[in-house]
Amino acid sequence: MNTVLDTVVIGGGAMGSAAAWELARRGRQVTLVEQFGPGHKFGASHGATRNFNPGYHQPDYVAMLAEGLALWDELEQESGEQLLARTGIVNHGPGGDLQEVAAALTGAGISAEFLDPAEAGERWRGIRFDQQVLHMPDGGQLNPDAALPAFQRLATARGAEIRHHTKVVDFLVFDDGVRLVLESAAGTEVVTAAQAVATAGGWTQKLLARVPGGVRIPKLRVTQEQPAHFRVADADAVWPGFNHYPGPDYQGWYSPVYGMQTPGEGIKAGWHGVGPVVDPDRRDFLPEQKQLAALQDYARQWLPGVDPDSFEAISCTYTTTPDEDFVLDRIGPVVIGAGFSGHGFKFTPVVGRILADLATGTRPAPAIFRASR
Repeated sequence: MNTVLDTVVIGGGAMGSAAAWELARRGRQVTLVEQFGPGHKFGASHGATRNFNPGYHQPDYVAMLAEGLALWDELEQESGEQLLARTGIVNHGPGGDLQEVAAALTGAGISAEFLDPAEAGERWRGIRFDQQVLHMPDGGQLNPDAALPAFQRLATARGAEIRHHTKVVDFLVFDDGVRLVLESAAGTEVVTAAQAVATAGGWTQKLLARVPGGVRIPKLRVTQEQPAHFRVADADAVWPGFNHYPGPDYQGWYSPVYGMQTPGEGIKAGWHGVGPVVDPDRRDFLPEQKQLAALQDYARQWLPGVDPDSFEAISCTYTTTPDEDFVLDRIGPVVIGAGFSGHGFKFTPVVGRILADLATGTRPAPAIFRASR
């Protein structure tokens, strides 16, 4: 069977779901295909918490933060669900460019204030602080497990088609469109479309490698990240989201550390982007013991509100570009959203808007995200 479509979104994680939502809101015919089922745990978009950390000073990211806060509010209103719990975010440590961050955020109308370690320790006694703390009240925790179904449900209500358990097994690009071969329980289907939006996470490089001649983007590094949920030891402690920049010499290459409270699961903490390189189709989902032991040592020293010996390990993936900036670009009839490098989830609805702009020819993405940079 040969099916003719307008726009096919490949990959139903956070960014693909947001792109489908935004395209459907614009009245575009959109079909999203996802190789796994709803709520799968093979990529980077599962789990109940992600930090909305406003700790940026680069102008493009600060603008996206402001837009993101508005779009998350809009999505909550449209879906009727709370997706962002504004617990605030505290960033501390000698790294992190905190003075520049504070100046950039306040200039953009996003709240930021400095607290001394003693005051911060009184407010958030589950965390140890040894120097000035940047508190960002507009930050908090997002819920991927609620957000992805909301994006997809709202996209479907506006006419989008969502197909789970549907894998792209061939991908051809022409001057005026694309041809995809899809496999699902229903069999094999050939699809032609005016364009494809590639949001395949850790599978992006594999997907684009199917295109004869290739589609050139920055090299993507897929790692298996291994945070953990630690049991709360201080039941009365109040927990913001936190990011600690202890400096390049702390635990060798283990730096920085992020964390937050996940209701019912404990305090999530993890290293940022230091897991082993993996093939996303051949992961073992097992924690690397040296890294896990170092995380426990970190919790003993810096998180007095948890029990460092009582935890549940977590497994997810990062797909990272060499400069840790995203890839958001259009090459012929292929729109690419990739390389969100462990800090992209907070921007999900903004990325969806940018991908929809690229797909509809409305406006280009910021230059820092170009594939040819």
